[in-house]
Amino acid sequence: MTKRLLSFALASGLLLSHGASAETIRCGNYLIQDGERSGATKYEVLKKCGEPASRMGHTWVYQIGKKAVQLRFNGAGQLETIRSER
Repeated sequence: MTKRLLSFALASGLLLSHGASAETIRCGNYLIQDGERSGATKYEVLKKCGEPASRMGHTWVYQIGKKAVQLRFNGAGQLETIRSER
């Protein structure tokens, strides 16, 4: 019985962690991911992705294919979130 409860708890944890997965964009050969322990800095994103289509404060917008992708940085200049506009 204890083994079954442990297996259930582990499976539940894996399902919950999958739902909170980080967003990723590709810039050429590079992947930029949010939610990393030490998120990419503005400098690193500029170096890998080039100039954004627009900048609005701490939010940068890149046009990737047909999608607009918003990158939100914190006050220290580290990437916090990536959000695709569909």
